[in-house]
Amino acid sequence: MDVLADVLSATKMGGTVAAVVRASGPWGISFPDLPIAAFHYVAEGECWLRRAGYEPLRLGAGDLVLLPAGAGHVMAGESSGPTVEFDELARAFGETPAVVVDLPGSGPAARILCGGFRFDAHSTHPMVRLPPLLWLKDIAAQGPDVAAVLRMLTTELCGPQPGTATVADRLVDVLFVHILRHWATGHGVPVGGSTWLRALDDAPVSAAVSLMHRCPERAWTVALLAKETGVSRATLYRRFTRLVGEPPLAYLTRWRMEITARRLRETDDTIAIITETVGYTSEFALSKAFRRHHGVSPSRYRATHRRTGSAVAGPTPDPQAGAPVGSR
Repeated sequence: MDVLADVLSATKMGGTVAAVVRASGPWGISFPDLPIAAFHYVAEGECWLRRAGYEPLRLGAGDLVLLPAGAGHVMAGESSGPTVEFDELARAFGETPAVVVDLPGSGPAARILCGGFRFDAHSTHPMVRLPPLLWLKDIAAQGPDVAAVLRMLTTELCGPQPGTATVADRLVDVLFVHILRHWATGHGVPVGGSTWLRALDDAPVSAAVSLMHRCPERAWTVALLAKETGVSRATLYRRFTRLVGEPPLAYLTRWRMEITARRLRETDDTIAIITETVGYTSEFALSKAFRRHHGVSPSRYRATHRRTGSAVAGPTPDPQAGAPVGSR
């Protein structure tokens, strides 16, 4: 089973392109705190990423940084100096899905592709609790596929045509999958935390996750998962907890609640049908677990979502697990 595809489907990732920035120093752009995962790819030249409370990070041509929580930050030609709000520049250069910002000057030139990814705000999956910053060095050199996506995305934005918004959105989705692939296989540098995606590169842990995704209704135990994945119970428990950030059965409960919430939002399935699908012995047991996870009963969750078009917020994630994508 393709675990990453399964999780991406559950968390409903979507692209939202911001701009191509062509700048010559001195320059600086301040990006606001937004409920998206923001990224910047340095196509040419070099620049600095500045964040409050952190040392400036120098980025070279080919580097890509991802800020999963979309925290406020600055991209600039120098490690210090004045900045201009991105919103002001966007208004000046045209608020479209293909904004090209030109900042001429006498200093070294840089070209940067900026954008973001949206996640389903309903999700509490560990994948949306990522480190505050990921730094992928010279990502285009990691393979021709990534280079091709970046090239097509930049071309689309710099020369918009009918349908550019749709094409760019799809390309950003593809780019994000490539970023996660490289991160999962150890090519990225997580700055300030670990990530659930590392679990995909560990055979027994990835297999255990796959089994729970494939058959959430099965009465899984750690011993049974260990037997199926070919390692001892203690080994699986230890490795799973370290890589995923929670024990196997806690993850199973979370995944079952993801399925339940999604079905409540998107289908007319009865609670009885959902109960059987996710492996609970009774509607009461499912309702108790759901209330503990989401703070409301399944029926209230469904009614609220259908009335307002947005789901009731889940519990506040553990801050030690990293920043939740799409949260403030």
